[in-house]
Amino acid sequence: MTLIVPEYVLAQREAKAKAEKAAKEKPLTERIPQPTGWRILVMPYMGREKTESGVYVPDQSREREARATVVAYVVKVGPLAYQDPDKFGGEAWCKEGDWVCIGRYAGSRFQIEGGEVRIINDDEVIATIVDPDDIKTYGAA
Repeated sequence: MTLIVPEYVLAQREAKAKAEKAAKEKPLTERIPQPTGWRILVMPYMGREKTESGVYVPDQSREREARATVVAYVVKVGPLAYQDPDKFGGEAWCKEGDWVCIGRYAGSRFQIEGGEVRIINDDEVIATIVDPDDIKTYGAA
């Protein structure tokens, strides 16, 4: 049995498949969620692969610690972040490329190809730090 499909339906399917293929070929930095409004996209710190004494830390342990970490890397800042002068005094608390401290379970979590990212509100940044290894996360679940 043959199904007869109008040409415009076939063209729509082909266009959709072509668009999906093109989207997957874009670099990961363009495919990650883009924060809107006053939100900030951060990537939790996973910790080092190897301890100072040379012991390798299993990926499962690093992922578990990243879920409960208070340290994150600022990937993208939304267009309205830190724009409220009454709340922030006209200064941004952080910028793209900064390491920040956030609440342990702050933000909405999303799984992407490179791991987990979180979208947090601009006022959830507690501090900026120079080196993520300076902050120890003891008792991470």
